Amino acid sequence: MIGRITSQTIQHSTLANLQTNLSSISTLQAQLSSGKKVTKASDDPAYAAQLLSLRGEQTRNVQYERNVTDAKSWLTTADTALQTASSTLRRARDLMIQGGNTSLPQVAKDALAIEIREIRSGMIQTANTTFLGRTVFAGTSAAGHAFDPTTYAWTGNPAGSVDRIVADGTEVRVDADGQNVFGSGDSSLFALLDRVASTLEAGGNPADYLDQVDVFSTRIRTELASIGARQNRIEDATTRLSDAGLNLKTQISGIEDIDLAQVILQLQSQSVAYEASLGAASRVLAPSLMEFLR
Repeated sequence: MIGRITSQTIQHSTLANLQTNLSSISTLQAQLSSGKKVTKASDDPAYAAQLLSLRGEQTRNVQYERNVTDAKSWLTTADTALQTASSTLRRARDLMIQGGNTSLPQVAKDALAIEIREIRSGMIQTANTTFLGRTVFAGTSAAGHAFDPTTYAWTGNPAGSVDRIVADGTEVRVDADGQNVFGSGDSSLFALLDRVASTLEAGGNPADYLDQVDVFSTRIRTELASIGARQNRIEDATTRLSDAGLNLKTQISGIEDIDLAQVILQLQSQSVAYEASLGAASRVLAPSLMEFLR
């Protein structure tokens, strides 16, 4: 049995086809103007889910890159301070050797003592180096300084280190243990330099303290080596994060970016189809009773 086809049926079908063609053209034009083939979840739910996952990874990657940048600054600040402390201590050691000369007059020894005390003051300033208002040799201490300028007591907390997460499961310490490097109180490097200066002022032999100074020199070099190793880890993390960021961008681009040449070709094809549909519709919908009565 052949179903009845009315003029209204033809009209609805023709208009529906026109609307479908027009919708396709609108979608292609939107893709062409935005450069993206997935702009909302309804465009392609599967691809949209992948994009959400990839963008989540991208966000974490960006945060890790920020952490790496901050870690580099912390470690560079600590490294610079330790390099300064090392060279300053070498100068103090040279003065102590010079002061051990038995033929040196007391006036010269007093002058050496003054310079040793200046070195002590400079060393305290170095040990109290800060980064963004936080001491690099006292961990999470809120005292404002790693060492008390009067008592030389260390204000840090041995368990309160400053750490930065630079990758999944990778945490790097970015500060230095000031007590381990400079000591604390009467057993500190600063108190030792005071004793050296007092010995010079009393006419004694400061060379007796050389072995103790060498112990602190070794501590400083050891901490410098530790910081250098951590800086290498940070550099490795930087490389990995850069590669991961590039890979994520490539994956995201592969999912959401259009193939420009293909979209232009599809748009031209749809435009031709739409114009053909308009021409056919004008012939199908044009006849009416009035035209038959003419």
